[in-house]
Amino acid sequence: MLIPLTRKTFENLVPAVATGPQYVYCWGKFPVLLLRLLVSIVGVTVILLLGGLLGEGFGFIRFFLGIIVGLYWLWGPVLWSSLKNIEARKFPYSGFWQGEVVDVYATEELIGKEETVNERGELVIVENRERRLNLVVGDETGFTSRLQVPLKRHHQAIAIGDTAEMVVMSNRGDLGRISKTSDIYIPAHNIWVSDYPLLLHESFIEVSRRLNARHRSDQFEPERDRPSREQYEDNERGGAIELSRRPRRSPRSRPSVDW
Repeated sequence: MLIPLTRKTFENLVPAVATGPQYVYCWGKFPVLLLRLLVSIVGVTVILLLGGLLGEGFGFIRFFLGIIVGLYWLWGPVLWSSLKNIEARKFPYSGFWQGEVVDVYATEELIGKEETVNERGELVIVENRERRLNLVVGDETGFTSRLQVPLKRHHQAIAIGDTAEMVVMSNRGDLGRISKTSDIYIPAHNIWVSDYPLLLHESFIEVSRRLNARHRSDQFEPERDRPSREQYEDNERGGAIELSRRPRRSPRSRPSVDW
């Protein structure tokens, strides 16, 4: 099911300014915080040096810029979260998508490398790996999309065949080419699967409830309100979703997943 959303509804789902969960996400781990602190220190140092060269006539400006740059470590996550939201809000068209979990599995991914010295003084490269959830969702048209996120304990409840919902974004009014997708919501378990929490969760759940009730009561005409589109699949991870033919899937059972 794919139902176009009005611009007002879409903007209610994707905030312009960072929310609490988005701020926490962009806060990052200790190395990211340390980098922001370093930027703040360097920035304040540069401002003090420039202030000394320009003279005391720029004292207020120097103080004002010093406060802003000095607190970058604190407000930086707001900036980066807001930029992510703006990037999503630039798409002129969006839709509420509902399908099902096609596949779900865990993998171990390389997320970085570190150089260290062992007891014998030899340089050793240590690989940092992380267990990640791979969630593939799709619908009756053949559309599929994969999302990979850090694996969490509550992800074990997700099973093949579970209903999945999300917001899709496009530059085309008929939503025939999907350029970006949001967090994925699994209503059966009240689980959100996301790398970056783009949507306001409570607002999305309310939109989902209303649209599903409307769909069940047949108060709208699916063939009129839902844009026609060919069967298509996500041909490039992280990129736009091109239109391409593929056979429809046969019904699948709900096997357990080996975590």
